[in-house]
Amino acid sequence: MRIVNSLCALFVLASVAGAAAEYPAKPITLVVPFAAGGSNDIVARAIGRKLNEAWGEPVVIDNRPGAGGVIGAASVAGAAPDGHTLLLVSTTFTINAAVKAKLPFDTVQSFVPVAFVGRSPLLLAATRTLPADSVAALIDLARASPDKITYGSSGPGSINQLAIELFALSARIRLVHVPYKGGSFAINDLLGGHVDLYLSSMPQILPNVRAGQAKALAVSGSRRSPAVLDVPTFDESGVKGYEAGTWWGIVAPAGTPADIVAALNRQITRAVNSDEMQRFFAQEGAEPEALTPDQFAALIRTEIERWQKVAQEANIRVD
Repeated sequence: MRIVNSLCALFVLASVAGAAAEYPAKPITLVVPFAAGGSNDIVARAIGRKLNEAWGEPVVIDNRPGAGGVIGAASVAGAAPDGHTLLLVSTTFTINAAVKAKLPFDTVQSFVPVAFVGRSPLLLAATRTLPADSVAALIDLARASPDKITYGSSGPGSINQLAIELFALSARIRLVHVPYKGGSFAINDLLGGHVDLYLSSMPQILPNVRAGQAKALAVSGSRRSPAVLDVPTFDESGVKGYEAGTWWGIVAPAGTPADIVAALNRQITRAVNSDEMQRFFAQEGAEPEALTPDQFAALIRTEIERWQKVAQEANIRVD
C-alpha cells in the first residue's frame, strides 16, 4: 500500500513538473474585471505585450466588468489552475473583501498571488471655487462647517471613497459623500462646481489640473510625485502618516503549480524592470515595483485588514 501511495505521489509530481516545463502551452487569458480604457485595462495590455514578446504565445485581454470587479474575479477563481487564466487585480480587489457582505470567492484562499506590477498615488483635487488652497485650509474649513463639504467618488466602496474617508478620519473632519457611476461623472461635477473634492487617479485628473480647471491640494503617496513636484503630500500638509493609492498585480486560481507561478513572476518582473515599462509607468504618473509571490500575498492581507478598519470606522458597507 505504501508503495502504491508513493508511486501515486511521484506520478502527481511528475505531471506538475511536466506541465511547468511546457508552460505556456497555449494562449494566456488575462482577465481585467473592469471595462476597457481604464487604468487596469491599460496596465494589463502593457504587461500582456511583454509576455507575448517573451513567450511567443498570445496574451488575450478579456474585459469582464461588473459588480465592482467581482464578476471578472469570480470567473478566474473557477478557472483551471494551469496558469493559462490570470486576473489583473488592483486596490479594489482588497477593498471588496473589506466592504462587501458576500463574495462568490475567498479573496485570499481562492487565488494565488503571482506578481506585483506597480503602484500610483492619488491626487486630491478641489473645485476652483472652494475657499481652500491647501489641505490645512481644507481641514480648517471642514471643522468650521461640518458636513458641508462634499466629495465625489466613482461609486460606493471605491478607492476614491475609502481613501478620502481615511483622510477624514485621520484629520478628524466630516465630509459628505456623493457617489457617481464612474470617475468621469465625478470629475465633470467637480469641474462644474457641483462637488467640492475628488481624490482621483493621476491620469484621470492631471489634464484638468494642468489646464487650471481644478486645484491640486495633495498627493496621497509617501513622497511627492514627479508628475506634480509642486504639490505636497498629505503627510507634508499636516496629516501625519497618511498614505493611500492604487496598485496593480496579477493573481491566478488557487492550485496553480508553484513552478508556473515562479515562471510567471520571473517574466513579469523582467517586464516591469524593462526600459519600456519604466517609461510607460512614468507617463501614467505611476511607479513600477516587483515583489515575490509571498510578498504580494502579505500585501494583500495587510490591505484587506487596513480597509476593513476604515470601512468599520466610517460605517461603509456595500451589499
